[in-house]
Amino acid sequence: MSEDKTTVDPTQDDSQVEETAADTQGEATFEVVEKSAEELQAEVNQLKAQLEDANSRMLRTLADMDNLRRRVRKEQEDQAKYASLKVVEALLPALDNFERALSVDKETASVDAVLTGVNMVYRQMVQVFEQEGLAVIEAKGQPFDPHQHQAVMQAEDPNFESGVVVEELQKGYKFKDRTIRPAMVKVNQ
Repeated sequence: MSEDKTTVDPTQDDSQVEETAADTQGEATFEVVEKSAEELQAEVNQLKAQLEDANSRMLRTLADMDNLRRRVRKEQEDQAKYASLKVVEALLPALDNFERALSVDKETASVDAVLTGVNMVYRQMVQVFEQEGLAVIEAKGQPFDPHQHQAVMQAEDPNFESGVVVEELQKGYKFKDRTIRPAMVKVNQ
């Protein structure tokens, strides 16, 4: 930047002095702009490169998010598809035992032996269900609970209080904390 060497002539009026100063200042400003135009162009190029880099990173991130969404959706579908795999695998031995019971020679097998085998398979299945969280809903002698019992009949039994389950017609089941089938019951009036 050049130094301002404007001299003021005492014979000049104020308007001429202001014009001379403005001309000198304009030249100085023009020089500053010309000098920094190259710097500005370099800064613009640098900002363009940063913008391209940011756009590239954003596109990669969006692609990664899309891939993650697809992978999570696929995992959820697989999980829903194979959710009962553990239970099915645990029930296979019981199925094998039922097949053995059905293949017994009818002429040589006794009813007691077949019933004993069926009872063993039943206990095996109950054990698998209990391990998975299945539980029988207690009904007889319990106060009627519409969340766990389905009243299909009423009775008048002096041995039970009013609103108490007198008889269980069909077992009800809970899976963990959810009733999956209410017990069908007869309730005392």
